[in-house]
Amino acid sequence: MARTLRQVPYFLHTLFLFTKSDFKTTVIPVSSLAAASAPLAGLLRLPHVLFWVWLHVLQFDFSNQSIDPDEDAKNKSDRPIPAKRISVSQTRLLRWLIVPLCWRFSALYSVETVWASVVLAGLTFLYNELTAHRQHWVIRNVVNALGFASFEVGATLIAGSDPTRLDGIAMCSVLASAGIFATTIHTQDFKDVDGDRSIGRRTIPIVYGEAARWTVMGPLCLWSLGLWVFWGLDVVTGSAFTALAVYVGILYLRAESVYEYQRAFYWYNLWLSCAHSLPGYCRLYSTPYYMRA
Repeated sequence: MARTLRQVPYFLHTLFLFTKSDFKTTVIPVSSLAAASAPLAGLLRLPHVLFWVWLHVLQFDFSNQSIDPDEDAKNKSDRPIPAKRISVSQTRLLRWLIVPLCWRFSALYSVETVWASVVLAGLTFLYNELTAHRQHWVIRNVVNALGFASFEVGATLIAGSDPTRLDGIAMCSVLASAGIFATTIHTQDFKDVDGDRSIGRRTIPIVYGEAARWTVMGPLCLWSLGLWVFWGLDVVTGSAFTALAVYVGILYLRAESVYEYQRAFYWYNLWLSCAHSLPGYCRLYSTPYYMRA
């Protein structure tokens, strides 16, 4: 018994390491969108949202990190499998055991939340086991965007006062976010070019080389201006939001090393979290475009 208890902290730390890099890319951005879009039924609902998102990220990471452990050994050696904290076979067992756990936890809220979890499980299987992650960047970006949309639908349903439906603002928020991910998710690929090339991935930075840098600046600025108009931002807020997009674009244009691309990606995630908070601004201070038109 004492030995088992001593292993619990080790196991929990291993679970954390599976998802460590996803807090800034998924857990925080998705949770912030849910809190701003629902709107949040109460502060006590936030832990529910965060845990639901984290649990489903863990499901994805069990699958993803057991598919290409050699890539992680080159790019991310601190992850549990290359660090020898857990074996590939153990991870693959956990990968399937966690699926019904995610569905059961989702059922505590609504049937609609369960469907979001089911769709997310299907997209995880498509992306990892069916190797969509190794296909052309268009396929990879689309599957990524649909996956994030599933995360956001489930999280927003849990955050809101009615877990069975999304209102107009919440639905527009999820659709806008899916569009953002579909056109900018490749910002995460610049820092992983060497590992991606070694396993045959055809990401935008690999396919287009130096020209790929401009595929960050353009979409970020267009999305910033579009969201400014759609969510009815005031001049100061809209200008600051767009200026942040320009700054992120410049960081990608100037980056030369893995460290500089990692730094640029951190700033991209800050911009993304700001974009996800705009529906909350709209609820408090403005009216969405479709209600003004």
